Amino acid sequence: MSFMDKIGLIIIGHGSKLPHNRENLEKLAELLRERAVFKTVEIAFMVRNTPTIPEAIENLAKKGISKIVLVPAFLAHGVHTTREIPELIAMKEKEPQLKERGIELVYGEPLGADARIAEIIEEKALKALGQEAQETNALTDAYALRASSDIVKASMKLIRQALRDLENVPSSHMPIIERVVHATADPEFSKMLVISEKAVDAGIAAIKAGAKIVADVKMVKAGINEARLKKFGAKILTYIDDKRAIKLANAESITRAAAGMRLAIKDGLDDAIVLIGNAPTAAFELADAIKQGIAKPALVIAVPVGYVGASESKDAISKLQVPYIIVRGRKGGSTVAVAIFNALLSMAEQDVKTKRD
Repeated sequence: MSFMDKIGLIIIGHGSKLPHNRENLEKLAELLRERAVFKTVEIAFMVRNTPTIPEAIENLAKKGISKIVLVPAFLAHGVHTTREIPELIAMKEKEPQLKERGIELVYGEPLGADARIAEIIEEKALKALGQEAQETNALTDAYALRASSDIVKASMKLIRQALRDLENVPSSHMPIIERVVHATADPEFSKMLVISEKAVDAGIAAIKAGAKIVADVKMVKAGINEARLKKFGAKILTYIDDKRAIKLANAESITRAAAGMRLAIKDGLDDAIVLIGNAPTAAFELADAIKQGIAKPALVIAVPVGYVGASESKDAISKLQVPYIIVRGRKGGSTVAVAIFNALLSMAEQDVKTKRD
């Protein structure tokens, strides 16, 4: 059992008569479970909904959790976070009792002013603007194009210098390695990436053939340019928000990512490209299906990140008789999955252009 298995996370919401408050908190908890840094994630409410904060603490205590981190899902500090929630947690009264049971409470900060929240607000604002947002983006892109192109060129020059000592790496692998190092700003990925013998050719061929692309989570799907895919007749799908996946996850007590992969397998993955950037449970589901001969994808890109199951799930993929690209160990993530696929997409486009010229 790892250190993180003994740590539980509780997300605290205010509570509401309307269902949306609870639904959003439950979705956040599920997303955090899929990230697998915290294996045990629960929700709690100040008022109106259950479990209450003391109930959530007790629930985790009964599961053998020795350290409980409580994070208020509020934007900034206020009366709720500085006075009411600590009173509901009853830190002064409960902490000594919990310590006697070997349980430690840790109270975290609210969300705060974070660049990732700013991105979400910007996205919501542009979505509200509709057509105006597209026009604004087009103008912004036009002004930024040259600057961004220059930055990318400068970055790639530095990356190639950092990777110049790589030995015995096939030339077809280098665009993928360079793209991943560029996306992560971490040259160590060049040593952790494992690209099977036929993976690059299989990926390029599948894209050119208009293969189905299946992603484990929305973040991976969002990173792929669907307009570029459509030129090949390809499309990208994710099942994690499918109502069938939610129902299956609840019925089978599995993650939504695993349930989504089961649905994808049922719908058919033969000759498809599967992108797993976040969820080890999805990788395990896929590995089992491939072993059983139920799924025969053209290529599996499996780079989930996390302390629990991530490394093992990628090892399971690497033992299959199917072209694959993985990252050894705990590192990876949606950004890496997107970088790998986009490198393959660019190679497919270049291959078509070369043959046409």
